Amino acid sequence: MQAIVETTFDAVYLVSVITIGILMIRGCKGNPQIKLFGWMAVVLGVGDSFHLIPRALALCTTGLEHFTVPLGLGKWITSVTMTVFYVLLYYVWRQRYQIKGQHIYTASVYALAAIRIALCMFPQNQWLQADAPLAWGIYRNIPFALMGLVIILLFYRSAKEKDDHAFRWMWLTIVLSFGFYIPVVLLADKIPLIGMLMIPKTCAYVWTVLIGYFAMKKECT
Repeated sequence: MQAIVETTFDAVYLVSVITIGILMIRGCKGNPQIKLFGWMAVVLGVGDSFHLIPRALALCTTGLEHFTVPLGLGKWITSVTMTVFYVLLYYVWRQRYQIKGQHIYTASVYALAAIRIALCMFPQNQWLQADAPLAWGIYRNIPFALMGLVIILLFYRSAKEKDDHAFRWMWLTIVLSFGFYIPVVLLADKIPLIGMLMIPKTCAYVWTVLIGYFAMKKECT
């Protein structure tokens, strides 16, 4: 039952976000913000597919324990692409609210992204092992969470100041995605059921993508 439900959910998710991203790229009508948002959605979907497709194959065949290497490699790639996703989201913020200057934010986002990616490259993460150390899972997610916090605050402040109805909940989607993700990082190895929080985390990302898509439908028609 888990194999059927999880595989179906993941397939719908991947097809949906990649399709929406392509629709935004094709339908942006020269709007750089919408086009960037579309690429952001494609990066999200393609990056997650490196982990979710091997997981689906494992669940539907011989089990997760026989797919340790492809699952670990997929998780590694996804960790990098998710970092790129947030960098692109930062530039969506700059485009949408026509931000000039304020390079301290750009420097902060790039620095945190670079630290996150560098930490992901350390062999101590043991990506290809079944029992990867929790400590390194925490280390590499500290700059990731800080980058998310910066973007949450930027979207919350700007949407409120500009009375941006379309993006008024963008900050909340990011809060929810991290809120569901952090317990998984900390507790999933000891309490496997906590891993179920990845489902609402994924739904939060779909909400993020839909915010951009509905904004396109309203602003580019």
